[in-house]
Amino acid sequence: MVKTWGQLLELQPTVLKMLKNSLLKNRVAHAYLFEGMRGTGKKEIALLLTKSLFCEQLVEDYKPCESCNNCLRINNGNHPDVHIVEPDGLSIKVEQIRNLQAEFSKKGVESQNKVYVISHADKMSVSASNSLLKFLEEPNPGTVAFLLTEQVQQLLPTILSRCQVLVFQPLAPQMMIKQLIENGVHPAKAPLLAQLTNNLEEALKLNVDEWFAQAQKIVVKLYEVLKKNPLEALVTLQGDWFLHFKEKEQIQRGLDLLLLIFKDLLYIQLDRQEQLVFVEENERLRQYALQTSGRRLSDQMSAILDAKRKLQANMNPQLMMEQLVLKLQEGSSFV
Repeated sequence: MVKTWGQLLELQPTVLKMLKNSLLKNRVAHAYLFEGMRGTGKKEIALLLTKSLFCEQLVEDYKPCESCNNCLRINNGNHPDVHIVEPDGLSIKVEQIRNLQAEFSKKGVESQNKVYVISHADKMSVSASNSLLKFLEEPNPGTVAFLLTEQVQQLLPTILSRCQVLVFQPLAPQMMIKQLIENGVHPAKAPLLAQLTNNLEEALKLNVDEWFAQAQKIVVKLYEVLKKNPLEALVTLQGDWFLHFKEKEQIQRGLDLLLLIFKDLLYIQLDRQEQLVFVEENERLRQYALQTSGRRLSDQMSAILDAKRKLQANMNPQLMMEQLVLKLQEGSSFV
């Protein structure tokens, strides 16, 4: 769904104010790097500024009208002078950047302006990055580039130095919760979804996803058996966890849910009820929170974060989870 300038201003006020000033002073940079979590509006704002550059009847000297031929074609993804590059499989390949360069060596089809947007710029291969670097060093007049990334540390420093970097802030959970409820999500489920993603569309899909509903039950069950004995916890891993959490992304989601349970226990101890996300498990978690210490919870959360890092570094998922379960039970008075 296309967002207006006003809607995006609410999400990223600092970024929009800087871009507004650039438009008003006619100082639009030749290359921007938008850095931020998924769902923070990077692509939407790149296309919004693109529409401002091509719009035939600007509002207030900088806002696109959203109704002229150029605005409509950009929204529909078929403007001849606006090109979007996405990863081809797992990476953005050098051929994609070379094709882009060949396209941009020609004159604009309808104007002097040309815009390209590279989504997941951190996924460029080394050769693609080097090819883009040459492109950025000698930009064609009227060309504007938008590089979008969630992993800015993966980009070459030389590419960063040739872009104006704008940092997109994570959405405030309360704003996300409000959007979710407005879109029909039950108020008791919205806080958990708001913690897992900044992307409204992804959150709405999770809300009706049977796999995700079952994942929550398995994670709560794993937490409960952790307080009993190591053998039962390992049996739960074999009988429930490994059968449900198969892909790397699914395991990361499971670890995120497990981490949020421990955070809820800590929030209960700190009397910060408004920050709880497992709202429907509130009563049970309240009882568990009385049976542990803040320091113990902090150590357990650190162990889960360490497990997430190991998984990202391609450690064997089964071994990682078995080590985590034993780590979470270390020093517990229940073992």
